[in-house]
Amino acid sequence: MQIWSAEIKELELLYTSIKGRFPELEKDLEHLIKTDDENVALLYSRRCLEIIITDLCESELNRPRKTEPLKGIIDKLHREEKVPSHIITSMDHLNSLSTYGTHPKEFDPRQVKPVLNHLATIIEWYLKYKDTQIISQAKPKEVKYESKVPVDIKEGIHKSKKRLIFLLSGILLVVAIIVVALFLFNIVGGGKQTKEIEKSIAVLPFKSLSDDPEKQYLADGMMDAILLHLSKIEDMRVMSWTSVEQYRKTDKTTSVIGHELGVAYLLEGSFQKYGDDARLIVQLIKIGKEGHVWANQYDRKWKDILSVQSEVAERIAGEVDAKITPDEKVLIERIPTVDLTAYDLYLNANEYQKDYQKTHSLNSYQKSVTLYMASIKIDSAFARAYTGLASAYLNRYYWESYFKEDFLDSCIVLANIALGFDDQLDEAFYIKGLYYYANGQIEEALDNFDKAIKINPNYYSAYYEKGIVLTYSIHDFIKGIDTYNKALNLIHGDERPFFLRNLGDVYLDVGLVEKARNYYQEALTLDGDSARYIFYLAWLEFYIGNFENAYQFFKKANKIDSTYIPDLMNLSFTEHDQEAYIVAKKEVERLKKSGELSINYSHRIGYAFWKVGKAKEAEFYFNEQIKYCKESIRLNRKIYQWKGALVEQDKSPQCDLAYVYAFLGEKEKAYQYLDEVNTLNFYPLWWVTLFKHDPFLNSIRNEDRFQKILQDVEAKYQAEHERVKKWMEEQGEI
Repeated sequence: MQIWSAEIKELELLYTSIKGRFPELEKDLEHLIKTDDENVALLYSRRCLEIIITDLCESELNRPRKTEPLKGIIDKLHREEKVPSHIITSMDHLNSLSTYGTHPKEFDPRQVKPVLNHLATIIEWYLKYKDTQIISQAKPKEVKYESKVPVDIKEGIHKSKKRLIFLLSGILLVVAIIVVALFLFNIVGGGKQTKEIEKSIAVLPFKSLSDDPEKQYLADGMMDAILLHLSKIEDMRVMSWTSVEQYRKTDKTTSVIGHELGVAYLLEGSFQKYGDDARLIVQLIKIGKEGHVWANQYDRKWKDILSVQSEVAERIAGEVDAKITPDEKVLIERIPTVDLTAYDLYLNANEYQKDYQKTHSLNSYQKSVTLYMASIKIDSAFARAYTGLASAYLNRYYWESYFKEDFLDSCIVLANIALGFDDQLDEAFYIKGLYYYANGQIEEALDNFDKAIKINPNYYSAYYEKGIVLTYSIHDFIKGIDTYNKALNLIHGDERPFFLRNLGDVYLDVGLVEKARNYYQEALTLDGDSARYIFYLAWLEFYIGNFENAYQFFKKANKIDSTYIPDLMNLSFTEHDQEAYIVAKKEVERLKKSGELSINYSHRIGYAFWKVGKAKEAEFYFNEQIKYCKESIRLNRKIYQWKGALVEQDKSPQCDLAYVYAFLGEKEKAYQYLDEVNTLNFYPLWWVTLFKHDPFLNSIRNEDRFQKILQDVEAKYQAEHERVKKWMEEQGEI
């Protein structure tokens, strides 16, 4: 039991009283009362305060908060006497103490108690404040007009003026509401964001009308096809299938789902194939008062089902007033195969492919491959069956073939065959982009991702991969962040926290630490994964050079979830040698079981062994690192670099070689590779930290030659940091 359990009980009562009234506050308060971790308790206390302060800023100070610090708004509310002094005091104390939840510092868990007490006081006052607002807004409705003719002329004129003012005020209020509504729904003026909301849709998982659960893949195939057709329309924003999968079995209303996904429309459907016939039932729903916009039942022959998919997509576009260009119409109406048996096999293969991506079941992988091949055998011109097979190979054999000469060659061959049959196949260009990036051909990768996006403007995976190339290879963080946001705009499902954390990593790489922290917090709000949140805070501390703080956060994450362990890189910067050795042994076992290659972490394993006197084992892993790096350079592989998650980073094999050679005392070899590293035009913040503090570089750190390289690294990092920071300020983001 927490030492602040009594305070939580009081907040539980308040939570009950706000349920259904203030959804945003309710959501964060729910996270708060459920957590056992003091850092998370402080974090959500602060988030509750932020919600209240933001509302007060808009209602009492008549302006949006944007990114203004809480302290500034609290002081303004105090100066203008908008909030009672005792509440201001609670706000100040809560704001001050709760920062320990978002900034890892030493604090006593008993300090959580006053934070929760202050929060309860603030929420109680806030509820009364909101009730008062509601009452005061209702008062004008109670005004009654007198119909009697006044005896006194002056009194009559005075009353007439009052009535006129009141009437004009009411008219102005109505006009204001109408104007706001017009802008909100893009009837007047508007902007890109309102257009995106107005013409946005999510296609919910279709239900199978068949009693046979094995036939669900047919309904899923119909749903996927219609979603894919809609995705080709640039004038529409279409949520990915991963965003809607969470609603396959749900009791939530369409209104709730629509608001959670941030879309204006939902498409529901059901499907059944019986013999040579098929039935498709669809209904288009507009979120809000309009309700059902359009519905239809299609009873067709199974052989005509592909044209029905196109017909439905075009009808939906018309209903939401989305413009379809002639080129888009051609893409939507293109028939993927002339053989419905091949199509049936392809749909079934897709289901096994999805299962393999979730479970890594070799049985599912083999079934998907068998079915794709069977589909191709029946229709050798079925382009999507080739890209399905390519995706299966890529997911299965990436690591196994990493250092082979024919790495992913089967994928590029299959993608090119597919394009030979369909030169407008988005999946094929996407796979080619992945292939070229993995093989270090950056321009070719970007070109193919762009081609995929041109064909499918709602291809979130292509935006995401393009964002990786722009940030980690081109080192253009402005374009990279903009591209990441396009991907994020199409994801609102279980994957969204992953995307948020990755975008947080990008901000952290360029030194916008608080921006990164905000994205980690937003991810936590969505999935409630406090262990992962604390794990990311640990890396944040590592980036800025607080290695012992980082270690403590790694330990805290491990306490919540044992799958999170202190990181070997961070441990090499601390004096926890015995623990590093234990972690290294576990990592070796994990790699053996998973089949992954420690292509950039072998030297960290070796260092952990060396620190406890196991020189022979250390030498083995140092040599492994040298071998992996040299092979990566020879084959031009996009070697991965570990920093909390696996991400690609140019010149990381050269950098790791320099570390190992410097540690082994071979300075000239170390400088040879450091000079290669110094040809990059940008270095992420964590590289700057490594150059300054990594024990592998201790033997050369104070030498003039190394110091000159360090100055270049810092200058290039700082230049991009300032460029992105200025851009963010111009965007009003910081």
